[in-house]
Amino acid sequence: MTILQETNVTTGATVWLTGLPSAGKTTIAHELAGLLRAAGRRVEVLDGDEIREFLSAGLGFSREDRHTNVQRIGFVADLLARNGVTALVPVIAPYADSREAVRKRHAAHGTPYVEVHVATPVEVCSVRDVKGLYAKQAAGELTGLTGVDDPYEEPEAPDLRIESQHQTVQESAAAVHTLLSERGLA
Repeated sequence: MTILQETNVTTGATVWLTGLPSAGKTTIAHELAGLLRAAGRRVEVLDGDEIREFLSAGLGFSREDRHTNVQRIGFVADLLARNGVTALVPVIAPYADSREAVRKRHAAHGTPYVEVHVATPVEVCSVRDVKGLYAKQAAGELTGLTGVDDPYEEPEAPDLRIESQHQTVQESAAAVHTLLSERGLA
């Protein structure tokens, strides 16, 4: 009888990057993923747009639908993290109670959870406008844009606050990596 033994199992974690559209969340997450993979970590980026397409298709942008979307992503992130994967989650998650519910789910399982607020001002985000959302909103073609005509509740006590307009993507990713290292998660 052969007994399989897991080796090199490391502690996973969820790193939730919250912030406005075009704040730099996904860009930082992908840069951080590269740093972690180079160090031998198992990493998955749970991109908000991809999740909406594949896991949360059919959900709209009402407060209830946004909450449901965040809870689904939080469930998947916790599942991955409990199995040794560092789940990087660049998702707006505009409501504090939704983010807190995800944090509590992680705490209930003893899963490390780190909240990073990518605190880029709306004026900078609207200039970056990666997906053209701010232009559509300004032209009256879009309503419910988080941080403009729909609420974004900034985290009161994030584990890390990044002002991406004042540093490079590499510096932002390095700041998160340093925090993870300090907590034994990188």
